[in-house]
Amino acid sequence: MYYVPYVNPYHFHHHHYQHPYYMDFPMHYGNHWGYYQTPMFRKQTEFRDHGKRPYVVNINEAAKQNNTYRTAIWTGNHLQVTLMSLHVGEDIGLEIHPNVDQFLRIEQGHGIVQMGNKKDNLNFVRQVNDDSAIFIPAGTWHNVTNTGNIPLKLYSIYAPPNHPFGTVHKTKKDAMAAEHH
Repeated sequence: MYYVPYVNPYHFHHHHYQHPYYMDFPMHYGNHWGYYQTPMFRKQTEFRDHGKRPYVVNINEAAKQNNTYRTAIWTGNHLQVTLMSLHVGEDIGLEIHPNVDQFLRIEQGHGIVQMGNKKDNLNFVRQVNDDSAIFIPAGTWHNVTNTGNIPLKLYSIYAPPNHPFGTVHKTKKDAMAAEHH
């Protein structure tokens, strides 16, 4: 059996959310009076890759706050997490990762996911929305399209990593240009 010491996140003098190894978002959203703070009062965060170091983040809030097409927030030796935001009508683009399993989680919006074993035969089609989890086996062609009227916010987990450490693609055009190099 393993001993896991109890770590009280409030031990950091109510500034625990500023500690670089613990989180970028406070674990509670109340002010000093205990009232709930609405999202417009939350600090906007510029995301960066914290890979290969311990890191905790409210992934739901991070995904919703991200406004880039793709930003890596954690890249390790065997796993990578990226945040994504797709504009209305935008898609990720048909792609395949021969040796990478992928997990997508929709945090905001509505869309459609298409998958298949051949580029021209995407026979697995599903509607997705908030809280949908999408599992993409290595070697599967896939695409996600925003079919809603607000940005589609999601995060992606790649195993093993699929993008270089620190990847930030502000737009889909930037991502396509980077992939051609």
